[in-house]
Amino acid sequence: MSNIETFQGLIRQVTDFIGAKALDKSLQDQLNQQFPYEGETCQRIVEICKSAAQQGWMCQYEAGGVRYGRVIKPHADMHGYSVDVVDMEDLAGPHHRHPNGEIDLIMPISQDALFDGHPQGWLVYGPDTAHSPTVTQGRAMVLYLLPEGKIEFTRQ
Repeated sequence: MSNIETFQGLIRQVTDFIGAKALDKSLQDQLNQQFPYEGETCQRIVEICKSAAQQGWMCQYEAGGVRYGRVIKPHADMHGYSVDVVDMEDLAGPHHRHPNGEIDLIMPISQDALFDGHPQGWLVYGPDTAHSPTVTQGRAMVLYLLPEGKIEFTRQ
């Protein structure tokens, strides 16, 4: 099985768990309990993301110091979620809005790196939220699950 197939299988476990649940703080807590960062599923996702970025099939684009790429387009098998992965170090990315919400897996590369002030693990933004994604205290990769792949970049 290839890395992309393994990766899709791991992400499918997460999207199957999410199903039609509301994107809110409760889901964030549930994800952190069901798929703890130090657990097998998250650690396999982190391992694949790191190696895939080195191999060039993940985070293959770069703009403004942010390496990024859409790894999986929205698909029914993934409950309509797309998967994007970014690699950032001590910077704020482009401001954007989440029409349907956003689910993030924060994967610090530098031990103390934070994403939007949060350490490793799952972070959920509800529908119609917006932010300038910001990594501080080092480097981190962040996996974004976007319902229907929807994201709207805005001027700030």
